[in-house]
Amino acid sequence: MPYTVLTIAPTSFFADYGAHVRIWEEAKILKQLGHRVVMTTYHNGDDMPGLDIRRSWDVPWIKRAMVGSSRHKLYLDVALTWRTLRVALEIRPDLVHAHLHEGALIGALVSRLLRIPLIFDYQGSLTGEMVDHRFLNPRGLFYRPMRLLERVINAMPDAIITSTYNAAATLHREWRYPRDRLYTVVDSVNTERFRPFDGSPAWEAERQRLRAELGIPAGRRIVVYIGLLAEYQGTNRLLEAARIVTARRPDTHFLIMGYPDVQSYRALADTLGVSGHVTLPGRILYKDLHAYLALGEIAVAPKKSATEGAGKITNYMAMGLPVVAFDTPVSRELLGEIGVYARFDDPVSLAEEIIALLDDGERARELGRLGRLKAVREHSWELGGQQISAIYERAFARRAGRPLPPVPTVLRG
Repeated sequence: MPYTVLTIAPTSFFADYGAHVRIWEEAKILKQLGHRVVMTTYHNGDDMPGLDIRRSWDVPWIKRAMVGSSRHKLYLDVALTWRTLRVALEIRPDLVHAHLHEGALIGALVSRLLRIPLIFDYQGSLTGEMVDHRFLNPRGLFYRPMRLLERVINAMPDAIITSTYNAAATLHREWRYPRDRLYTVVDSVNTERFRPFDGSPAWEAERQRLRAELGIPAGRRIVVYIGLLAEYQGTNRLLEAARIVTARRPDTHFLIMGYPDVQSYRALADTLGVSGHVTLPGRILYKDLHAYLALGEIAVAPKKSATEGAGKITNYMAMGLPVVAFDTPVSRELLGEIGVYARFDDPVSLAEEIIALLDDGERARELGRLGRLKAVREHSWELGGQQISAIYERAFARRAGRPLPPVPTVLRG
């Protein structure tokens, strides 16, 4: 049945990167399924069409999107808590759907105040992300208290949704969260928008326009990346691999899309001597992303985080792009046998696998074709929305002591 869902997003929603894309696509599909979705989030970020967003009070000295851990989040989360409590008392939601650990902590207050279920959409370890962003020292004084806080937050929800089975297994194994309240809704993709280049004149004209706008020389074969630019995302290793690839295959060009710190990565590309073979255009609007990815011949996913998902991979697959990734549990979970895996954190191996695909066009095309089929079969948001709705029903049934309804699952094979 349809519910009024209070979604809490303790971030600068919307800001055109993976976590925000998941939040946005979930909200859209839930609305399509008849739920009312009201979101509370930070004061800054882009409004999205058709979504009821209630922002916390304005902080005039912070206008840019907040990415990752920051000391500013301490008072931003206080402001968001106040706004969320006021919205909750106004709309009287049936349940809370919270993103990120801060959202789950705020959501727990609403859950207890209104005696409604709390669903936690888990996108990675709190302390793991803080370590990845070098905001927390794993040997420092505050590490153990933050781990304790994470344990407390993880225990609060009626159910936890993860984007990968690896994350669910970690929550059960390391944090002792009950397996029967853990659910995985895999990262999904709009396969109508994200689809392979079809060779039509309109698509070709758009591709040529974008190439000219980006200043990519004619005849270059393009390797694409989309995501945050950060060391834990593998951006440094990708640029190191680009130096090896372009030295051996000078007709190759790397289109590395995303933010923040674009200028520092342009400087690194210049230091490595590859600035003539690398384009870093900065933030790409999500509504335009498919057109930019259509320029690519190969896609790369060099993320090194052990706890976060990798939503970009499903976009690559839907576009029919073969994917070269570092060998991690999340990459293998999403790609399976159709992925091309480089040794973890090894730019030489990453370069070698890219070159191998450049040299074997038939293999690259077949991997791209299989990836497209896999995206359509396993990664539609229609299935994801049905799963989330069923998880809501199970949370209500558990509180009422009723038999639990089934949750639709991904068909694999």
